[in-house]
Amino acid sequence: MASRGAQQRVQVLRALRSDPVGLEGLREAARGRGGLCPDLRPLVWPRLLSVDPAIRPPRPAPPALQDHRDRGQVLLDVARSAPRFPPGMAAEQRGVLQQQLAGLILHVLRAHPQLHYYQGYHDVALTLLLVLGQRRAAPLLEQLSMHHLRDFMDPTMDSTKHILNYLMPLLQRESLRLHDFMQRAEVGTVFALSWLITWYGHVLEDFHHLLRLYDFFLASHPLMPVYFAAAVVLHREEEVLGAPCDMPSLHQLLSRIPPDLPYERLVLRAQELFQRHPHSRLAPRHPKSIAIRSFGAFQRAASHQRPDAVLRRQRRGSSRAGGDADATPLPSAGPNPLVKAAVWGLSATLGAVALAVTHTALDWGPEFLLRLF
Repeated sequence: MASRGAQQRVQVLRALRSDPVGLEGLREAARGRGGLCPDLRPLVWPRLLSVDPAIRPPRPAPPALQDHRDRGQVLLDVARSAPRFPPGMAAEQRGVLQQQLAGLILHVLRAHPQLHYYQGYHDVALTLLLVLGQRRAAPLLEQLSMHHLRDFMDPTMDSTKHILNYLMPLLQRESLRLHDFMQRAEVGTVFALSWLITWYGHVLEDFHHLLRLYDFFLASHPLMPVYFAAAVVLHREEEVLGAPCDMPSLHQLLSRIPPDLPYERLVLRAQELFQRHPHSRLAPRHPKSIAIRSFGAFQRAASHQRPDAVLRRQRRGSSRAGGDADATPLPSAGPNPLVKAAVWGLSATLGAVALAVTHTALDWGPEFLLRLF
């Protein structure tokens, strides 16, 4: 494990320092066995979404200061998010983070009026919040909302149904027996809806498994969560075929993801499915999906990112010329500076409550401190 982590750090740091940034190397690390080391996620996730991690965006305003048409539903969903927080967290600490979560979601929705909130969006936002902190999570959530999650944020479910409709053709090409059994049961694909719109955040209890999937999805095509869903169902083929062939029984079985899935094998199988069955063959007509249509342009833009050292020099030059440089250095990949940065950041912004969070979080280690900064 230590050897893999050391090799990955060398690979990631080399990719981050190359000009342009070695995006394919970062994707390879995120997709590879085990995903990213925890302390590398704050460095790599922004680059995977073409977000400059050296820019310190403004902190989203508290939810009480933000008005939006979906504010009531956002607050209800955030209030119900308690089970998603790390076990053992004090209610006061969780309350602070829930306020940040609501403020983060409303910030993105207000900045992009064309986006419509859906129940489950808060699960995605919470994962980013726990890994990156509210301020650094905001631009990543915006990018995800405008690209990978864009189809789920339409005013109607038409685009979401289009995404779900890729699942059955995948199953048909891999196992006609399984596909026909599910067709006879008329189970449909609704069982996978919460998987896709939350990137499995609503159905996975183990946070480390969830983060591993986020590494994978952030480094992949927007349809990869569908391919992963197909891998999960195919893995459970014998279990499904042994169930009663009726909609209620099969829906109940499929909608519950077992806790002991072999995630690395499923990630590998999802990638193999993506290679064998390109989405263009599954839906030969012009795709309705905004995320699919815009992905090529998104990838091309991401491939031109400059390394942080170059961006800092440019900003210093701009500042000397009278510009407004807004840059902060990237955190070190080692754990000690990250712990210090997290403690300083929390102490400066949240006061006594933050210090309580920090002292409790020390039991969870530097990764959790990173999530709070």
